[in-house]
Amino acid sequence: MAFGDDHAALLNRLDEEIQGAPALSPSLFAKVAACACTRASVLRKSGKATRIDRLLDASAWADLALTLIELELPAWKLRRLTCENGEWLCSLSRRPNVPAAIDDGVDAVHEVLPLALLRAFVEVQRRTAVTCEAAPSVPQMRPMEAHMICCDNFA
Repeated sequence: MAFGDDHAALLNRLDEEIQGAPALSPSLFAKVAACACTRASVLRKSGKATRIDRLLDASAWADLALTLIELELPAWKLRRLTCENGEWLCSLSRRPNVPAAIDDGVDAVHEVLPLALLRAFVEVQRRTAVTCEAAPSVPQMRPMEAHMICCDNFA
């Protein structure tokens, strides 16, 4: 439980840092990768992170953020990406084909596109961490020693 609380606090600080950043930098991306990514670090250790490395070298921040979302959150898809009044709104969803009114998606806003994408990414990670902590365990059933009856209708 303490690890979960520490991880949630870490993700909160990371979100605050992203929110206050004027632009995405290699050091900020490294913090996001270190704090909120599990699959990217495994790929890097196995030497299969060439796409991420190429995007980092090219400073293709938006493509890098989208690649990170695709890699780390395979169940989540980009639902909406709009720029209104100088701010980017990024919406991620597990069910992008259902109406937005009934979707339980994540929205994030920032003046810089890659940072809006990363804020949405961190918010999904935070929700996932909270959901994993709050998930109830399956109750254990002990076998009964009484008579077993088959209730299937084979007619």
